[in-house]
Amino acid sequence: MVIHKNFSDFVLFLYIYMAHADGEFHDTEREVILEKMKKLYPPGDVDFNKKLNEELNLFDDFDKNQLKTLFKDTFNHFSSIKFPQKYKVFTDMYDIINADGKVDESETKALNALKEIIDISN
Repeated sequence: MVIHKNFSDFVLFLYIYMAHADGEFHDTEREVILEKMKKLYPPGDVDFNKKLNEELNLFDDFDKNQLKTLFKDTFNHFSSIKFPQKYKVFTDMYDIINADGKVDESETKALNALKEIIDISN
């Protein structure tokens, strides 16, 4: 199952997933995501707030029971993405969960699950 046409949109979806891992989407997490979007998309090509809101809606509507399948399938789909770029995404997600000043157990579990998927898809 792949729902994103490009890796940048998928990464944004991952950021949103990670921000929601503790059951809340904090303003500080939103700010960190908006900042990281500047490295995901070429300057001037994207309205960051609009793009973030579109991906938030996609995330809200997505069946959360299918997330693991989505993540595995999408990483496999974008198999040309090398490990250093995947690792950068992983470290970005840590920045996102740490944005509110604390890392909950649910966030740690979500991050570790994604780390396993990223490692599997090398």
